[in-house]
Amino acid sequence: MGELDALFASNRAWAHAMKQSDTGFFERLSRQQAPQFLWIGCSDSRVPANQIVGLAPGELFVHRNVANLAVHTDLNFLSVLQFAVDVLGVRHAIVCGHYGCGGVGAAARGERLGLIDNWLRHVRDVCEKHATLLAAIGDEKKRVDRLCELNAIEQAWNVSQTTVVLDAWKRGRDLSVHAWVYGLEDGLLRDLDCSIANPSEAPLRRAAALRALGAKP
Repeated sequence: MGELDALFASNRAWAHAMKQSDTGFFERLSRQQAPQFLWIGCSDSRVPANQIVGLAPGELFVHRNVANLAVHTDLNFLSVLQFAVDVLGVRHAIVCGHYGCGGVGAAARGERLGLIDNWLRHVRDVCEKHATLLAAIGDEKKRVDRLCELNAIEQAWNVSQTTVVLDAWKRGRDLSVHAWVYGLEDGLLRDLDCSIANPSEAPLRRAAALRALGAKP
C-alpha cells in the first residue's frame, strides 16, 4: 500500500469509528458550523489545533501559517478573520505560538532559507523590537522560546488592531483576542495573560503581558 493509499484507509477507518460512536455526527456537521473560537496558529505539523484543545470538527475555526503571524497586508489571514468574526460570529480569536518553532528560531538566528525569509521578516521585526531582552538570554533555546512568547503577544496585538476587530467592537460585539503558547515537550498550553476585549484596554493588556516577560512595551 502506497503512502497516499494509507491516508485513504485511515480516513475510512476514522469515518467508520465516528459513525459507530455517533450515528448523526456527519449529518449535523454538514448542515452548519458554529464555532466560538478562531485559532491562529503555526503550520507546524506537531501542533494539531483541534486535538490540543480537545474540540471536535466544527468547534474550532482554524487559520495556520509559518510562525503564527497576523500580518495586516495578508489577505488570506484577513479573509479568515473577517469570515470568522462577521459570518460565524466567533467570540474568541486565539493566537497560539509554540516553543521550538522552526520559523521563529530561523528568524532569531538570522538564517537564510529562501523565499520564506520575506515572511519571517515580521518575526525579525519582533526580535529587533525586543533585542535588549533577547540579547541578555545566554541560552539559545530559552532565547528562542522567549521570542516565541513575544511573537504571540505581538501578533495578538496585530489582530486587535485590524479593521475587522475594531469594527466588530464598535458594533458592540462580544469578542476577545488572546495570546497563548503551546509546549511541544509536555503538550500543555500557556496563557500569556494578553486577553483584549475592547480597543481602550488593548495597549494596557499588551504592555502588561510584555512586562511580565521582562520586555519593554
